[in-house]
Amino acid sequence: MIELSSLLAHHARYRPHATAVVFDRQRLDYRAFNARVNRIAHLLIALGVRKTERVATLLPNALELLELYWGCARIGAVVVPLSPLLTGVGLSSLINDAGAVCLVTQRSLLPVVAAVLPELATLKHSRVLLIDGGEPPWGDYAALAAAAPETAPPPAGVTGDDLFNIMYTSGTTGLPKGIMHSHRVRAMYALLLGAAWRMTPESVVLHSGAIVFNGAFVTLMPAFHLGATYILQRQFDAAAMIAAIAAEKVTHIMLVPAQIIALLDSPAFDPEKLASLQMILSLGAPLAQPRKDQLNQLLPGRFYELYGLTEGFLTILDKTEAARKAGSVGCPPPFSEVRIVNEDGRDLPPGQAGEIVGRGPFAMQGYWGKPQLTAETLRDGWIYSGDIGYLDDEGYLYLVDRKKDMIDSGGVKVYPRDIEEIAARHPAVAEVAVFGIPHETWGETPLAAVVLKVGAGATAEELRDWINERVAARYQRVQAVVILSAFPRNAAGKTLKREMREPYWAGRASRI
Repeated sequence: MIELSSLLAHHARYRPHATAVVFDRQRLDYRAFNARVNRIAHLLIALGVRKTERVATLLPNALELLELYWGCARIGAVVVPLSPLLTGVGLSSLINDAGAVCLVTQRSLLPVVAAVLPELATLKHSRVLLIDGGEPPWGDYAALAAAAPETAPPPAGVTGDDLFNIMYTSGTTGLPKGIMHSHRVRAMYALLLGAAWRMTPESVVLHSGAIVFNGAFVTLMPAFHLGATYILQRQFDAAAMIAAIAAEKVTHIMLVPAQIIALLDSPAFDPEKLASLQMILSLGAPLAQPRKDQLNQLLPGRFYELYGLTEGFLTILDKTEAARKAGSVGCPPPFSEVRIVNEDGRDLPPGQAGEIVGRGPFAMQGYWGKPQLTAETLRDGWIYSGDIGYLDDEGYLYLVDRKKDMIDSGGVKVYPRDIEEIAARHPAVAEVAVFGIPHETWGETPLAAVVLKVGAGATAEELRDWINERVAARYQRVQAVVILSAFPRNAAGKTLKREMREPYWAGRASRI
């Protein structure tokens, strides 16, 4: 029987004094953290939350959010983590879509919740809990938890096929969809990814990104499976992360590319302070090759890269292959497969680009309440990614781009990532994003948005000419470069190309 919260009970019994969680100044061993999770399980039961019912959270990183994941698992409830940046119809539509019967949030977000509460069909005032002190009609999460017993609740009869969470996509490529993961899938995260990262019970895992996003689970689940130490920071700050790694002797971190760039460019960066690291994992978007090279030079033998979909397929570039397979995003882990197919679904030979499809033990149960969309993405057990890539002769995967990011310039396919890799080599460029803008003759043409390194003085015209002198083909030349102070991002740290592109397409029938 697979029931995820049994992991905590196991460590609480056999390794009770091992440090489980560090958050701010709170340090909890496994016995204490398991007791907190039991209290949350009893709290939810007292509110009338039953197995299979959905519990939504609207929280930034917090100890309460972490314990709710495990408390829901303990009673078989389904956790629905929502981004604290959601407002208005974006928030109400997801709560209603999930049919959440309970919502846990905090005072600063209460005005947002109160504004949409009349639109929420399944949520009562009494089941809106505030982690930082509630008053009628809102519930006081801390008070209710303190009054609950620390003993384990009655067994909920959870099985591996029971639903653990609904993770809503970030919306970078369209309307959010609720991705369903079972207890068994999350157990596979724990077992297979812990081995991939070479984690042990002595590992110290640091996470500073938002844990409401699926990427967090690639280190969270292995850490708690092995009984390692999990350090959660409120938010990403490069200097604070460097200080924490040095102080806590952190062994494993995962970051999105923008965070890796911020880490490398931080005045506080010092390889000596990061000497304890055994893994630096990049995921969420491609990291430009010059930055990979920089990282491998300054902190050799630590870089991993993960390409994956929340829907449940991934590849891993292991640290031992990071130099030999530069530019690749690795190969599938055990029990997984990857293929490259054409528009007709037929396999393509090595070196030929097509759609990436994969299957394995991480596969979602489907999109919540959307059987048609599920059938389009999950076909005969294979997940169709919507990404373009190719395999080399050894079966390693190389990304070309997203189908939806591809630029159609006069009938020629232009892949933004090819241009981004060129632009990223300029010594003044910190980050770059290339996307298509309207063109009267060609339909679309590339434009490059860049963020400059601190103190860099390159002009947009200089950058445009520099890029255009180095691209492989005329159709890859950018029409212009725009210099921005920062890129728009979602709460997971992913660059939102769509927001940068939309003003150029305003008033036009976009292909997107």
